[in-house]
Amino acid sequence: MAASNESNRIKNVAIVGASGYSGSFMTEALLESGQHTITAITRVDSQSKLPAGVISKQVDYGKPETLVKALRGQDALVITLSIKAPEGTEMQLINAAHEAGVAWILPNEWSGPDTANEDILRDVSLLQSKGTFVPVVATRRAIENLDKLSYIAMCTGFWYEWSLAIPEGYGIDLKNRTCTLYDEGKTKISMSTWAQVGRSVAALLSLPIKPGGSNKEACLESLRNKVVYTNSFTVNQTEMLDSIFRVTGTKAEDWTISKEPARERYANGIKDFEQGQFVGLAKMMYARVFYDDGNGDFEHSKGTLNSILGLPKEDIDEATKAAIEHSKTFKMDWLL
Repeated sequence: MAASNESNRIKNVAIVGASGYSGSFMTEALLESGQHTITAITRVDSQSKLPAGVISKQVDYGKPETLVKALRGQDALVITLSIKAPEGTEMQLINAAHEAGVAWILPNEWSGPDTANEDILRDVSLLQSKGTFVPVVATRRAIENLDKLSYIAMCTGFWYEWSLAIPEGYGIDLKNRTCTLYDEGKTKISMSTWAQVGRSVAALLSLPIKPGGSNKEACLESLRNKVVYTNSFTVNQTEMLDSIFRVTGTKAEDWTISKEPARERYANGIKDFEQGQFVGLAKMMYARVFYDDGNGDFEHSKGTLNSILGLPKEDIDEATKAAIEHSKTFKMDWLL
């Protein structure tokens, strides 16, 4: 017998990082859906401004009971954390969610490589010991071991606007008009705009919990404790550069374009990171996803939920315009 609509939907959603890069888009999309009551979990000293309609609950991570209190009555918890968040923060939130009776968690697995890909995990595993790469597999297992708590890990690929603003990311320096192509610049990888990430989260949390229609896969139960995928497009560096040419009215001769083997760039990124240059993390991570082994193209190797979630097909030129605007105010502080 099908559950009633009221009991078969997620109503109350808490989000950590509601004013952050991706979290702000998730929050806006959840508000626009009109199907949820959204609570932002913020630190007691936070000065972040939240959109109208979002409830704010302040917590002290040094007092776990404040986390539990803030999460009581929530159906789902969305976690977005800075890469420099104190080690153990996510597990603090997960344990508090479990004690508070939260049923669903979307863990901190947003921008970046496919965290269910064993080859990529192996090649970035050296970072786990340095506390800079979240041990996502261990986090998922920890959630599975907590009764009545489940996760849905959403892999969206690298954020397009963010990555295009980082020369160490997609290899493109918008300000200085230089581009480093990895290998020949023809390797396609899957990626998402921030807006698509937000829509993905809102659409996912708007699915019925149990099957409620003809499509038995369009429900949270079918996605329980799985890694799922959404994206905006799957393109290579050359296609990104062509989009930049169209948007800016420039041509190839206006740019300085060079090439570097992806594996060599990956190795150099590791060296930079080991010498204390945090920027090496970005260089290594992006270069690894651009290997010509197909692991960066999860759209075609694993498939996406785009159709089930009703996500739009995006125009790369419109995304490039947004990325260029973002690059004008983007600060590299987090990589220093």
